Amino acid sequence: MKRNFVSIPLGILLVSSFALAACSDGGKATPAATTAAAGTTAAPKATADTTPASITIMAPLNTAQTPPDTIIKELEKLTNTKLTYQFFPADTYEEKLNTTFATGALPQVTYLKNQATFIQMKSAIRDGQFWEIGPLLKDFPNLSKLKSTTNDNTKVDGKLYTLYRGVDIARQGLIYRKDWADKLGLKPPSNMDELYAMAKAFTEQDPDGNGKKDTIGLTDRNDLIYGAFKTAATWLGVPNNWGVKDGKLQPEFMFPEYVKSMDYFKKLRDEGLMNKDFAATSKTDQQKLFTNGTAGMYIGAMTDVSSLNKDLVKNVPTAVVDVHSMVAGPDGKFAAWALPGYANVVLFPKSAIKNEAELRKVLAFFDKMMTPEVANLANWGIKDVNYSVIDGKAKKLDEEKWTREVKPFTDAAIGDEDTSGRLLGIPTIPAQGKADEQKIANLKFAVQDPVAALDSKTNLEKGVQLQDVIKDATNKYIYGSIDKAGFDKAIEDWKNRGGNKIIEEYNALYKK
Repeated sequence: MKRNFVSIPLGILLVSSFALAACSDGGKATPAATTAAAGTTAAPKATADTTPASITIMAPLNTAQTPPDTIIKELEKLTNTKLTYQFFPADTYEEKLNTTFATGALPQVTYLKNQATFIQMKSAIRDGQFWEIGPLLKDFPNLSKLKSTTNDNTKVDGKLYTLYRGVDIARQGLIYRKDWADKLGLKPPSNMDELYAMAKAFTEQDPDGNGKKDTIGLTDRNDLIYGAFKTAATWLGVPNNWGVKDGKLQPEFMFPEYVKSMDYFKKLRDEGLMNKDFAATSKTDQQKLFTNGTAGMYIGAMTDVSSLNKDLVKNVPTAVVDVHSMVAGPDGKFAAWALPGYANVVLFPKSAIKNEAELRKVLAFFDKMMTPEVANLANWGIKDVNYSVIDGKAKKLDEEKWTREVKPFTDAAIGDEDTSGRLLGIPTIPAQGKADEQKIANLKFAVQDPVAALDSKTNLEKGVQLQDVIKDATNKYIYGSIDKAGFDKAIEDWKNRGGNKIIEEYNALYKK
């Protein structure tokens, strides 16, 4: 389905931070004084500014269509705002973000896409193009609850410019067709050999029973980080972006386990056990290969299982999905790729917000968004329409309706479950409950990024372009276009174009 940009204007508006702090009557205006005594008129008292704040928000869209304005109208009522959401498809969001930034047209609230786009934007942050918000958060009781460790991971030169959208730190794992596995007598893979065996069986043993060889084991996409590669590479022993070797920090692709990971995926691709054009496959098309019944394995965020199952059972009503995360590497040990505590961040451009007073109005909106009432609206929707409350937890009433109407705002919610006070959810399918359990169990084996809170000047200036060198070489190796010597040559290119300086700068900071 074609997805075009839609700007959704909305109708009711946000109080200033002063009003939020001062008014205990839900933001109603304080009435002016009448007469102090018969025949005299008292001077009018100062009233809080209840003028609604108009806020425009640019955010990535992870659903097939832009949502109706149902949730936004409710958000406006609860936050006293006039909101305009500019949603752009997630698959092309980076391109749109870069174009909008280059033309100076970023709105007051600008979401990035992920950790990679945040790193890319750090140079502009250093150039003073975005507001520093750290010193202001103490004036907002709910924003003050954001986790300091996650805030630290998003600071630039020790200063905080962002609000973060929290993420489960160790949510990665395998989503697979349990009905196929049961039919073929396969158990959840306990190691990488068994993972390969499942991919092979799903490809060659007619798991859908239609008598045709029209299935594949794994579906993947053109993303070496949030696709299957990084999660599986962590299982194979690759460090998280950087690791310590020979007494110093070195990038992940300079570890022998990285080559083993490329070999693993090359074997899957060469044998037709995954989509051969993965490097040209979008996330949407990757997921379609799973939900249309073609692929039996999806490696990524286990929390995607409900939405994948929802679309899958439309096409294959008898399908059953399950999740699994404990896949041991060659040494028999478990490892889980750990995120730095945030899935996305939001920035506040100075080109759109002219002064601190305007900035405080925008921050007041987000402070209100972190109250339980508003956080539940953004995450679950309208009570008794999108969800019900059972034993103190939220239960979606209609998964498809929730995805269409609520998910875009859930993806833009800031904070975490425990910082916003929003309700925890009741799993819509057993696999979702299992995913919730396994993402907690994974924490014991979480592999952290040792440079998450460090900044290399050269990496900020050249890191994106240099990472493309490695990404391109990795894909070419898996495709068979280059061999180990060709990959080593790409590493030398990376080093000579600035990589050696990045290694030097990170190690200097790491030793402090």
